[in-house]
Amino acid sequence: MRGDFLFTSESVSEGHPDKVADQISDAIVDLFLAKDPEARIACETLTTTQLVVLAGEIRCKGVYENGAWAAGAEAEIEATVRNVVKRIGYEQDGFHWEKFEFINRLHGQSAHIAQGVDASGNKDEGAGDQGIMFGYASNETPDLMPATLDYSHKILERMAADRKSGAAPFLEPDAKSQVTLRYDNEVPVEATAIVVSTQHAPGYYFHDGEGDEAKYAELRDYVKGVIASVMPAAMLTANTVYHINPTGRFEIGGPDGDAGLTGRKIIVDTYGGASPHGGGAFSGKDPTKVDRSAAYITRYLARNVVAAGLARRCTIQIAYAIGVAEPLSLYVDLHGTGTVEPGALEALLPKLVSLTPRGIRTHLGLNKPIYGGAAAYGHFGRKAEGDFFPWERDDLVPALKAALG
Repeated sequence: MRGDFLFTSESVSEGHPDKVADQISDAIVDLFLAKDPEARIACETLTTTQLVVLAGEIRCKGVYENGAWAAGAEAEIEATVRNVVKRIGYEQDGFHWEKFEFINRLHGQSAHIAQGVDASGNKDEGAGDQGIMFGYASNETPDLMPATLDYSHKILERMAADRKSGAAPFLEPDAKSQVTLRYDNEVPVEATAIVVSTQHAPGYYFHDGEGDEAKYAELRDYVKGVIASVMPAAMLTANTVYHINPTGRFEIGGPDGDAGLTGRKIIVDTYGGASPHGGGAFSGKDPTKVDRSAAYITRYLARNVVAAGLARRCTIQIAYAIGVAEPLSLYVDLHGTGTVEPGALEALLPKLVSLTPRGIRTHLGLNKPIYGGAAAYGHFGRKAEGDFFPWERDDLVPALKAALG
């Protein structure tokens, strides 16, 4: 293993066009699960200039049954979508929560998918799709997340909070961040480069002699202050290079500046490139889809392994076949940092938690409207409002220590 290296992760704000799409898709998931915990949802969202389009397959009691919408359901869906965009803060000429055209092309779930996934007779509920999923944890931060991604998320979260509170009125919703850290003996010790590009009010730029230098200085100094408030002071040194709106003017942004689609920020959603990714997105999918639920359970298991002190880093892979309940494989990699053998964990973990789709949903309590809060700033290493997301609990630690500690 390499101990000394540079590593980089990026994040995007809730106003990034792809994240707008993710949040809309998960708002639809929450809306349907609140009405029917056994709802089936696969909702994709497209955002562009003054347009939002929904497409996908659904099944939900009281909303869409027998090929027809319930009275008022379509109006409620549209209101939900507009409220997401309003909460994010888009009231711009090119994208306004009240004025964009809305098209709903959701339709009923294929009966051929349902027959493989639904439980019937002696057949348990099967996985909603084939695929591989990964979970990861590292002791680099208290959140057991890669430090590069953790700081990238938190910079943008703070900026969004300041924008909404009025503390930074020159900010607009679209933004991106990127943090490069130098690692010494696998420990992050110094930020070598930090990039923040944020959409801004008219005039807050200065580039190649054009723009308002004083306004840009206000924005730049504000962003550097946010960075200093988020990151440990020892990491910000004379060697740290800042790139703040390096292309200059950034007034046109969000879906008006670039189309957004659900599921295009899967590395931002997970581990910032520090772990492999199976390729499946989370947002817009109900928890019978193992792209979502199995990624959550592998994070949960990896987190508990690290929290129990059995390794400094842990990656877990799991694989499924569509319509089949039991996973095809479980693989644990401790990256040479473990105090136990990975094979011992591979044998133990399925005894502690059922890894069938139903077992995962039951153990983590996933058939609830809990997903909207995870759709921006990462699905892992964060608290839901008032509590941890269920996949961020450390409640397996006592059992792991008793068996292997």
